[in-house]
Amino acid sequence: MRTRMGLGTYRCPDVRRAAAMAARCGADWLDTAPNYSAGHAEAALAPVLARHSRVRVSTKVGFIAEADRAAAVAAGVLTQAEAAEGHSLKPEYLCWQIARSCRRLGRMPDLVFLHNPEHHCLPEHVNELLYTAFTVLEEACADGQLRAYGVATWSGFSSGLFDIPTLLGAAFRAGGADHRLRAVQLPLSIVRLAPIAQALEGSGVLADARAAGLAVFASAPLHGGQVPELFTPELIDLIAPGSSPAQAALAVVGSAPGVRRVLISTGSQEHWHQAVTALDGPVLSRDQLQRITDVLGT
Repeated sequence: MRTRMGLGTYRCPDVRRAAAMAARCGADWLDTAPNYSAGHAEAALAPVLARHSRVRVSTKVGFIAEADRAAAVAAGVLTQAEAAEGHSLKPEYLCWQIARSCRRLGRMPDLVFLHNPEHHCLPEHVNELLYTAFTVLEEACADGQLRAYGVATWSGFSSGLFDIPTLLGAAFRAGGADHRLRAVQLPLSIVRLAPIAQALEGSGVLADARAAGLAVFASAPLHGGQVPELFTPELIDLIAPGSSPAQAALAVVGSAPGVRRVLISTGSQEHWHQAVTALDGPVLSRDQLQRITDVLGT
């Protein structure tokens, strides 16, 4: 299965405009969170989702938008002190936020990611934290509030706090053999190549996710726009001769074993088409990826 592009809305200055552009250009996945765009990203996506019913959407639970904190306190799901921390996986808050996201999006999310569960989490607490949160997400699936769930992390895998077997163990405890854990999201780029190097050896998060049938969403493939600045003509020739730095960077991420979707944040139709062209191009071979990781390191 070829890697598909999705619109990530974290860095979009105009979420509604970017989503409308992506949908017109054939995008079939939008990724967001309640705290993106100062708390307005989900509502901005609602009219686009209403016009494009084929487009699927993922959102997240965990971070608390500053604009939502008073409402969460008023609803009794967080204390003032908890809301001020800006992140919570408290079951009452997760339930409240899932329902709020459904209303803002105007429909059921196709996927809800547990957002950075590593936030203020000690290693000895991670298993119970994941189990408790997954229990809430399993119940939301059973109640028809969402179809499936996953984990979106920045450093949970790279720090060793958890791995795919840990997530699967918590999901099995929470939902049994028919649990609804379906995906993981993590940063992947030429400056974060360790997961690709591990996958080439048959180990690590990408290999484990693939073996478990979990979809991998690659976030920050251009590392916040910094990656193209790191490219030399020699590096482009090594990866994808004749391409732009951004296209070469995306070709690496899109060719990584197990990656199902690459999320980019852009409001430019030109940039979107260039990115799609990169993913639609030839898949880099295992040998090519090995040479790239050997040259760049991890």
